[in-house]
Amino acid sequence: MSGNTNTDILLAGAIATFTVDLLAYPLDTLKTRIQSPDYTRPYTNAATKAVNKPALFRGLYQGVGSAIIATLPSSGVFFTTYERTKSLLTHINPATSSSPNGLIPLPILHAAASSTAELVSCAILTPAEVIKQNAQMVDTTPSSTSSTLAPETNATLQTLAKFRSNPSALWRGYTALAGRNLPFTALHGLVTVASASTAGAIATVTATPADMVKTRVMLAAAENAASEASASKPEKSGSNGLVDAFGKTVKSGKEGVASAATALSPLASFGKKWRKSAIAIGREIVAEKGVKGLWRGGALRGVWTMLGSGLYLGVYESERIYLAGRRGENVKEEDLF
Repeated sequence: MSGNTNTDILLAGAIATFTVDLLAYPLDTLKTRIQSPDYTRPYTNAATKAVNKPALFRGLYQGVGSAIIATLPSSGVFFTTYERTKSLLTHINPATSSSPNGLIPLPILHAAASSTAELVSCAILTPAEVIKQNAQMVDTTPSSTSSTLAPETNATLQTLAKFRSNPSALWRGYTALAGRNLPFTALHGLVTVASASTAGAIATVTATPADMVKTRVMLAAAENAASEASASKPEKSGSNGLVDAFGKTVKSGKEGVASAATALSPLASFGKKWRKSAIAIGREIVAEKGVKGLWRGGALRGVWTMLGSGLYLGVYESERIYLAGRRGENVKEEDLF
């Protein structure tokens, strides 16, 4: 029986996540920038079409604080849910004489447990991913009138300001994030630690189109939130004392009609963007960049996953063994992944 407590599992998962996220974050920032819809404008030279390396590689750790703050509890939730779900499924899996471990193979149960855990953790992780990816795109280059030693405003604070009037927009992209992560986490339930790096890299590259769509959805969330805030501002001048059914001032005559049409335009546009499906966004990417556009950033994702997958699970299991060992208890091999 496992010598780990709930606290052990939470700490081990948090430490593993922190270690890998910190090491892989620069690659994640580069991937986000490469997948952004306006990549060519800030990161390439308009005249020569060459990559603007100083701009592309500047601020590679922008938004890392929000990512770490959210991924620590999300990883703890993931591993706690995984362990408890795995234990429950194993307990209710009926054993037979020909299948002493149960009718359903254990790797399948582990994959189901990891998928369930991923759905739960994504609810916590999505806001951090939205903040992180938008912060990674903020241009923090100081203006000519400010100090050349530091950016004018923190990238994360700039991003948070866009969601002030519409915090619910931070959860936009949950479906896309879960859709990208589920195949990856399920695969980890089917492989051993020794093969985690190779299997993880293959799964990651295969899921690149889903990641590309997720990036576009999350980057659009900040723009949409800002559009909604702009559309909801009341008219401050030119009113004739009339109010509409919601108590907002209105204009009369042709001017009022034109003003109403202008005010409704951003809101209508926002609604369309908010309701846009992942399939529609994928079609836009194909129309813009061709089918190969769906695979932008795949190489970077494969590299960091190959390096991080083995480390992630290795740190997690090592921490579980270490924490249990401090209390004089043992963690058996069958209790690990």
